[in-house]
Amino acid sequence: MSGFAGFVTRRLLATVVTLLAVSVIVYVVFYVTPGDVAQITCGPRCSPEQVRQVAGQLHLDDPLYVRYWHFLQGLVAGQDYSTGTSVAHCPAPCLGLSYQSDQQVTDLILTKLPVSLSLVLGAMVLWLILGVGTGVLSAWRRGRLSERVLTAITLAGTATPVFVIGLVLMIVVCGELELLPFPQYVAFTDDPEQWAWNLLLPWLSLALIEAAAFARLTRAAMLETLAEDHIRTFRAYGVSERAVIGRHALRGALAPVIALNANNVGSAVGGAVLTETLFGLPGIGQELVHAVRVVDLPVVVGMVLVIGFFVVLANAVADVLYAVADRRVVLV
Repeated sequence: MSGFAGFVTRRLLATVVTLLAVSVIVYVVFYVTPGDVAQITCGPRCSPEQVRQVAGQLHLDDPLYVRYWHFLQGLVAGQDYSTGTSVAHCPAPCLGLSYQSDQQVTDLILTKLPVSLSLVLGAMVLWLILGVGTGVLSAWRRGRLSERVLTAITLAGTATPVFVIGLVLMIVVCGELELLPFPQYVAFTDDPEQWAWNLLLPWLSLALIEAAAFARLTRAAMLETLAEDHIRTFRAYGVSERAVIGRHALRGALAPVIALNANNVGSAVGGAVLTETLFGLPGIGQELVHAVRVVDLPVVVGMVLVIGFFVVLANAVADVLYAVADRRVVLV
């Protein structure tokens, strides 16, 4: 247990260092650019007075390391912003102010984040059930007709864009059959039942695309695991095929599935733009596209940092799950 606790501690420290590196990269990419950074940050509609005010807030006359320190200090301890006639405090983690809406970026993200998390986490449950289940069944029935049918379905799912699946589902399920209402986001705290019903189609649209990749990966990992010596030993000792597949082979094939799931969950928090746009869900991805369109740089930077945080966090959790799922992993 002490070895596992040390492993988790080292992964936490590595996660903190990685997040710090992400913040450096994001700051350099967006704030150390050719041209007038204050004008780019404030946006094209700002007056010269507003541009000078933004230049002071960004400490553009200071050296680069001092400017980054102020940026990092805002993330850790908060920051004060001048609004012209008064001073507003932005509590930690302070990601700045939107110069289009004068709203704190952190507050803006917190209003959009529950929508994206609801979409991604619900879809994740479905794509794991459908993808892993299909991959295991396909490997188990290798060489038979059912395996060929499942392979064809997964290839079709991989090649079909998410907006095509979403449109077909809306036309058939909502329009023709009238089984579900047209999606409209309802907060989980307001009505859990309506929250689930209204997100069911977006979940299915996103999950069907991702499940195809999980099915192919699971099938390949299962076939490789089933060919290993310890699986032959279990079969030689008379262990039932169902126990061999479900208890031993699947556990050994989970490592690549965990890795893929970590990458998908982390990136989908801000990357499910098509799904959010198609179903009118006001999530992180849709807000990021809007911020890029109106050149609202503080919002863009804040969104990218949040997406990077979830990618790093998901991969850190995946590292820990590796050790739990596969005892062959060396805890270093």
